Amino acid sequence: MRCPFCAHDDSQVKDSRPTEDNTAIRRRRQCSSCGARFTTFERVQLRDITVVKSDDAREPFDRAKIEQSVTLACRKRGIEREKIDQLVSGVQRQVETLGESEVPSREIGEMVMEGLRQLDSVAYIRFASVYRAFNEARDFEAFAGTVRDVAGQGATKGVTKDAE
Repeated sequence: MRCPFCAHDDSQVKDSRPTEDNTAIRRRRQCSSCGARFTTFERVQLRDITVVKSDDAREPFDRAKIEQSVTLACRKRGIEREKIDQLVSGVQRQVETLGESEVPSREIGEMVMEGLRQLDSVAYIRFASVYRAFNEARDFEAFAGTVRDVAGQGATKGVTKDAE
């Protein structure tokens, strides 16, 4: 594994353990050249998946992009990191078990939205505002109205006691 600090190609594994949800192996490594320590994660990849964008561009599936989007949508919502990781792992599993080598980005976006809808209604609306490209306040209003209908009392789900 290449060192992120000095780019040396050799590092030693100092510690390995599974993540809390058992979907990856966390490895602590030490560079044999500069001595810096860093962490890597090893995950199972069933097949190489290509994401087909709306403009027909193609790029490799990247779990980190989903994780970044979900984390941003959940920011300041009091949602545990473990819940976010579970959601992202669930989406990744769904994509991999579709059995397709090419998956439209629209399908992945819908999977993420469904996961967020169940996790937190505010994060769901935040993600939808970017994913569905809301342009005006009435777009938010119309979408939020549908969320109230679907989520019912779940509108405050994810809010901590301190925030109530």
